Amino acid sequence: MEREEDVKVGAQKFSERHALGTGAGGDKDYREAPAAPLFEGGELKSWSFYRAGIAEFVATFLFLYITILTVMGVNRSPNKCSSVGIQGIAWAFGGMIFALVYCTAGISGGHINPAVTFGLFLARKLSLTRAVFYIVMQCLGAICGAAVVKGFEGNARYQLFKGGANFVSHGYTKGDGLGAEIVGTFLLVYTVFSATDAKRNARDSHVPILAPLPIGFAVFLVHLATIPITGTGINPARSLGAAIVYNRDHAWDHHWIFWVGPFTGAALAALYHQIVIRAIPFKTRG
Repeated sequence: MEREEDVKVGAQKFSERHALGTGAGGDKDYREAPAAPLFEGGELKSWSFYRAGIAEFVATFLFLYITILTVMGVNRSPNKCSSVGIQGIAWAFGGMIFALVYCTAGISGGHINPAVTFGLFLARKLSLTRAVFYIVMQCLGAICGAAVVKGFEGNARYQLFKGGANFVSHGYTKGDGLGAEIVGTFLLVYTVFSATDAKRNARDSHVPILAPLPIGFAVFLVHLATIPITGTGINPARSLGAAIVYNRDHAWDHHWIFWVGPFTGAALAALYHQIVIRAIPFKTRG
């Protein structure tokens, strides 16, 4: 039987409980971060700015290295049963995002993807200066990661297995590929916004810790669905790095899809989250 004083202590410590999914904690538990300025000249004088860019470079380098090497391993296998298959490729991409977002979130935000950076820029989560710097470092890291894989595999084998480059598969149109990239990136960027939402972070203390998990899982699911269509881009840096190192016409013929699609999906996700889900413009007006 519980003692009366224990009950009182418990009542004071846990004065009110809310069902999961409700507005637990209310609007007073968080404060909306101010919009980032379009240009932030002071960032260029800060070491943390360059440290964040280096973190994005290293993370994207590691991302391409592990994932493209996995793709090459599957392609060189004599049959599907002797390799990890499409599921293994999807796990490599999703697992690396999970690990790398966890490692770099506190340094750069763990973008590792120009589409994510673009979506967060549209939501005014970072300045144009930082967004451009991140995208440049992500692309450079992707090129270096794909180049290291080519060095391991050798030029002949790398070309034979198409270097992990993205292009629209036979039986699908460019419109199919573009649609797959838009929807896939929408899911990814929407998950990023939801996993890093200021209100949810204030209400549920576990959300910031677990944020890399749903982001990585979203990448895994999108790859399962769209590898047969485009090889799954949803990351312009990943597509650019593989295309530059592979450097064949059919990779460049479809390359625009892997920029237009992800950037469109990211923009739609940013608009949906900020306007529909969070209603931020209406709150500001009120």
